[in-house]
Order: sequence, then structure tokens, then C-alpha cells
Amino acid sequence: MSSASQEREARVVDAAPKQLYINGQWRDARQGRVLEVRDPSTGSLLCTVANASPEDGRDALEAAQAAQQGFAAMPPRQRATILMRAFELMHERKDDLALLMTLEMGKPLADAAGEVVYAAEFFRHFAEEATRISGGYQDAPTGNARFLIRQEPVGPSLLITPWNFPLAMGTRKLGPAIAAGCTSVLKPAELTPLSMLALAQILEDAGAPPGVVNIVVTSTAGQVMEPLIRSGIARKLSFTGSTQVGKKLLEQCADKVLRTSMELGGNAAFVVFEDADVDKAVDGAMLAKMRNSGEACTAANRIFIHRSVLQEFSEKLAQRMGELKVGRGVDEGVQVGPMVDATQLDKVKELVDDAVGAGAEVVVGGEVAPGDGYFYQPTVLRDVPREARMWTEEIFGPVAPLTPFDSEKEVVDLVNDTEYGLVNYVYTNDLNRALRVAESIESGMVGLNQGVVSNPAAPFGGMKESGLGREGGDTGIDEFLETKYIGIAMA
Repeated sequence: MSSASQEREARVVDAAPKQLYINGQWRDARQGRVLEVRDPSTGSLLCTVANASPEDGRDALEAAQAAQQGFAAMPPRQRATILMRAFELMHERKDDLALLMTLEMGKPLADAAGEVVYAAEFFRHFAEEATRISGGYQDAPTGNARFLIRQEPVGPSLLITPWNFPLAMGTRKLGPAIAAGCTSVLKPAELTPLSMLALAQILEDAGAPPGVVNIVVTSTAGQVMEPLIRSGIARKLSFTGSTQVGKKLLEQCADKVLRTSMELGGNAAFVVFEDADVDKAVDGAMLAKMRNSGEACTAANRIFIHRSVLQEFSEKLAQRMGELKVGRGVDEGVQVGPMVDATQLDKVKELVDDAVGAGAEVVVGGEVAPGDGYFYQPTVLRDVPREARMWTEEIFGPVAPLTPFDSEKEVVDLVNDTEYGLVNYVYTNDLNRALRVAESIESGMVGLNQGVVSNPAAPFGGMKESGLGREGGDTGIDEFLETKYIGIAMA
């Protein structure tokens, strides 16, 4: 690495906010608590940031509560202006935001830059939605009354985001919250707090009033967030993370009947029928599997290939996977970065070893990559049996498990044989089959002949144990709005 590159990395990290952001003020955590942020490509320390205590969390929620009434009364156009200015600032600071994200999370720099653009788009999308919040006025069927329908902000909201898309998952929640007129307390993942703290600075510079957005980073999430959930002050929880944690949070939300949005785990299937264009299917599989180095809830976790094209597909996919350059995300030409930490690397290794032990064939990869950091080789496995753990567990890594099938009914049954239902992908050139299968499989999203479905203008969310509610699209703002009916008697 050149000295210029090292100097730029140091400059970007040094310039990033590292304190809690509460009531429009940057402040240290109580008792001076800090947590370490490390570069997953080397394991080295990047910096330390403030580590919130339960008292800090309470301060943040009280700030959100105090700001709620005034912010709800702010004209929608003014809220939209804040979001549009934040959108513009994210583009102006794209290079530094991308580098900061790569350093703390590991994804290749080009992917990080793409995430900045994607994340910013949520602010633009919801800036436009802010001025479209509607209601209604109608006659009662009997004619002796009128119905006035009004949509109002749900109130102070708790937002919890994951480490794998540290910027986009923040804007996907903050965008509709701000557009609807809700104040919030956001807790980013402790592994990747720098991106969200940088976003708080952007929102402050864009004109968000004090208390509207509060950021609390903590290594003791349960101790900090559970009291806020049970406080009676918060009226909404939006969480992205594992199904296991989501279920615990739902139990806590029941205490005060909080409005909830849950974007939870996935077990996405990628189906290639015999009539599909194999080359295009391989292109789609590379996107569906390798976006974010496989660390995505939308990643293809079970890849079902019609037996007649299995050999061709597996060879072409293995060639593409084997050609990927693995390395530190900031280095030129790198396409696959490290796993986020040692725990995630160990899990990927265990799942591959388990599948091979159950009879799967390694076509390419299958090993931890040599060197420092948490790297795993891009891997293709063929004939993965249903006994393998990765059949039911999210891999969250650069591993593509292939399983053959023989009939449409068989593969639809296989796709639906899971408690999850976030997204599935289908490749076929038969329009009737495409629609028939898309309607038969149980998931909130389906990619037909495409390997990426995420779009700020489309509703994102799952069925079954993959979650509740939708983010994005014209329905995303509804999660932060309450409907009020006012009955008016007519003389």
C-alpha cells in the first residue's frame, strides 16, 4: 500500500465522528465508555467510538420525545427539503463515505461507492413521498355525518440497523421516518458504527432539528434498547437483523404494543429451468450470490438447477467464481472482501465442511483464504444434500451450493420448504411458467430473470419468518403513519 493511500485512510477515519449524537449535540458516553472498531481485512484497530450506556439511550429517547410535536408540525415540504439536501451531501461526500465503509466493513470500494448511491436514493425517494401523505373526506352511508380521514406520524421511533449494509439500512429507515414527521433513536451495529455517525453529521448539516435524529452506538444492545422499547415513550420499532433477535424484540414490543417493522432472515432460492439462457442465469447468480461478498439477506442460499443444465451451469459458475480477486477492499481490482469478523468466517467454514461431509462436491474454492484478515475463497458446491446445515441456515458468505431438480412441482416444493420467505429468483424463458412459479412460491419478493431486486422505489420485505411490513416503495412511509378517523355530525 502506498503512503498516500495510508494517509488518506487515516485522514478519513480521523475526520469521522466518534461520539454519540443526542439532541443535536456530539457527546461522549457516560463513564467514558468506548468500543473498538476494527478493519476486517487486517484485524487491526481503526479507532474507538463512544459506547452508549442505558442512561445515554434514555437521554436519546427523551430528546426524540421532546422534539416530536414540533417536528410533526413542520410542513411536509420542509421535511422533504432536509432529505433532498442530505441526498445531495451524500453524493458530494461519496468518496469519503465509501472509503469509511470499506475500512470498517470490508466490502470492495466499488461496492461501497455503489451503496452510497443506493443509500442516498432512499432520501430522494422519501423526500418525494413526504409531500404525498394523503387523507380523505367522504359522506357517511346514511348521509347524516362526514368522515374525515387523516394520516399522522406514529411518533418517536426506535431504529436498529445491521452491519452488512451500514449506510443503506440507515437511510431506508430514516428516510420514511423523517418524511412522515417521526423523530427517532437509531442504533447501528457495533461492528460498523462509523458510516451511521457520518450520516448523522450529514443530516445535521442538511438542517435536521435537534432531537429529530439521535444515534447511539453500543456494545450492550439489549441493556440499552430493551428499556427504550418498554418505556412507553417509543411508539415504533423498525429492526433489520436475524429472525432469532427479531422474535425477542417482538416479545418486548408486545409489552407496550409498539408498531413494528421487521426485516429478518432469508433463505433465498435461485431456480434455473431447462429453458433458461444459461449464460444470463450465471450472470444473475453472480449478482444474487456475490453481492456484498454473499453477506446479504437477499443472497442466493439454495441454488436449484434443472438436471439437464447442471453440468453446464456449474462449470460456468465455477469459472466465474474462481476468477474473482479476493483481497482488501481498498486495493485495486478486488471483487471479494473479507467476512466481517472471525465469528462469521468460522461459520462459513463450518457450513462448507458440514456440506462436504454430507456428500457435497467442491467444484471450486472450499477453503479459508491464506493471509491476514477474515477471508474465505469464493466457493461452488455441487449436489448439496438436504441433510447439510446450509440447507436451512443462512450462509452469509461467498459460497454457492447447487442442487439438481427434475420438475416444476418438485422445485416449487423445495423452494417453499423453509420457514423463511424474503426473496427468491427464477430463470426461465417461458412466460406462463415464470408467472405460475412466481405466484406459487412463498416470498415477499421474486426476481424473474434478474439477480437483484432491491430498489428504493419498490416495497422490500418478506413473508413467514422473514419479517413484517415493507420498506421502500410507496408503502414504506405507511409504516411510520397512523390513520385517524374524525366523525363529523351533520345537522
